[in-house]
Amino acid sequence: MASYLWRKYADYVYTKWERTLLWDMLEPYRRPKSFTPLVTIYIAAFYTGVIGSAITEQRYKEKYWEDHPGEAVPLMKPKFYGGPWKVLKGIEPTASDAAPIHLKAINKIQTRCQHS
Repeated sequence: MASYLWRKYADYVYTKWERTLLWDMLEPYRRPKSFTPLVTIYIAAFYTGVIGSAITEQRYKEKYWEDHPGEAVPLMKPKFYGGPWKVLKGIEPTASDAAPIHLKAINKIQTRCQHS
């Protein structure tokens, strides 16, 4: 029984080597793989996320309107973003806060230069 298994294993290894040699010779002539399935999956995943976020936001609005009828719905805080969030406690920033950050930095630098 053991010699039979060794013979089967040797046949497997030898044919495996033959197949590898054959496919290595044919590899340069093979067509490149298509990116269409990958692109299709990425597009489907993107639109799934868009639709999911739209449904989530609509449910948030409906829940808010149930508790506060007739009021304007505040912006929904992002679920998967832990960075700085300018809208604190539902209060939107004023027009002075809406200036881009780099302009604020330039104004600070200019005022420091004028004072010195």
